[in-house]
Amino acid sequence: MTKKETLKLFEEKRVRTVWDDEREEWYFSVVDVVEALTDSVNPTDYIKKNEEA
Repeated sequence: MTKKETLKLFEEKRVRTVWDDEREEWYFSVVDVVEALTDSVNPTDYIKKNEEA
């Protein structure tokens, strides 16, 4: 299985991604996506706080 790592930009914020040749799918870092969508300074804490709700 070959995986290719790359960075994507979403509204000028970087999102880490990995391409899986076997499945032909992109995988995205959830923490990076949350940061890009919420403008949170600490996206890990943002995820933890919203899990408790």
